[in-house]
Amino acid sequence: MIYCGIDWAERTHDVALVNDSGQLLAKRHITDDAAGYKVLLDLLAEYGDTEDNPIPVAIETSRGLLVAVLRQGKRKVFAINPMAAARYRDRHSVSRKKSDPGDALVLANILRTDMHAHRPMPEDSDLARAIAVLARAQQDATWNRQQISNQLRSLLREYYPAALAAFEPWKNGLCRPEAREVLKLAPTPKRAARLTRTQLQAALKRAGRQRGLEAEAERLRVVFRDNWAHQPTLVEDALGKQMLALVVQLQAACTAADDLAQAVEEAFPQHPDADVILSFPGLGVQLGARVLAEIGDDRNRFADARGLKAYAGSSPITRASGKKSSITRRWVKNDRLNHAGYLWAFSALRGSPGAMAHYRRRRDEHGDWHAAAQRNLFNRMLGQLHHCLKQRVLFEETTAFPTVLATAA
Repeated sequence: MIYCGIDWAERTHDVALVNDSGQLLAKRHITDDAAGYKVLLDLLAEYGDTEDNPIPVAIETSRGLLVAVLRQGKRKVFAINPMAAARYRDRHSVSRKKSDPGDALVLANILRTDMHAHRPMPEDSDLARAIAVLARAQQDATWNRQQISNQLRSLLREYYPAALAAFEPWKNGLCRPEAREVLKLAPTPKRAARLTRTQLQAALKRAGRQRGLEAEAERLRVVFRDNWAHQPTLVEDALGKQMLALVVQLQAACTAADDLAQAVEEAFPQHPDADVILSFPGLGVQLGARVLAEIGDDRNRFADARGLKAYAGSSPITRASGKKSSITRRWVKNDRLNHAGYLWAFSALRGSPGAMAHYRRRRDEHGDWHAAAQRNLFNRMLGQLHHCLKQRVLFEETTAFPTVLATAA
């Protein structure tokens, strides 16, 4: 058996091949381009790599063109956490020396000695991987939009509280196009106080608003002309220019989030698992796509529901030493799936009577706090999702929460 380790870098990579006894058979320094990939594939073929019996590869990343080339066919690619690789390095040298060829050798030896303890990259379909790209990008765009919105809100509190008061009744506040149009028109409170009804109506109309223009323009005009504290004129003008720069960033973030959300809505329903995922209460297209992006469609990835729960961080972890034992929540987990699970459990409380009853029982009978009760609900529904995907059946309320519904009846 031959094992391959690749120390990944931005421009070049170091490759090492070892056999069952740990003997170094070959090492290469390749470039990160098509020519370098061909050298790597030829090296693997030279030492017995075939389509039916490929050589397993360990690398410290799960993304990029090199990984895409290696994942073609039946080859098992292991994405080793760099922290885990650093711990393995101490097994071969206590002097703390480090080199790129040495790291490639360490990665190859990880597969030689402990391949059973590491999980290969899942064999997801191309559609599932495409949905994962879109869902993660949309999630990042949403977080970026919220971060810029928070920065804009903090800046407005320093010199322009009238804007916050004017946009407070609107859902999503500063992220709405009406708010951005008004801020572009009046970047300072003094300029806002001079706005006329006609100018405000025109701004609202440019933002896409069609109803209640006169009433809304009058409300904004009254708020802007109220008695507010002001910064010095020069300082206020400077803050207005800073605010306009943030508005431009927020506009781009909102556009990116909306475009990616539209792309997710087009791609996710095409997947065969979409019907099963969308049958669960609390899961819509966007949130369901995020869940699918993290668990994938490789049914052999998790041996049972316990593995999936541990991967999501919903199941507790026990720490025991001697006579001391403690049960706590998991800190090492898939943060994206865990975040999606928090939103999923929160949304399911209104969409499922059984979910609400389970949540109330955790709060009242077990004394869980809100986050712990939601995590327990997410843990249960994640197990149900694993079962439904495995058996290709849709979610049923009476099957998922039979005892709770019987008691309620």
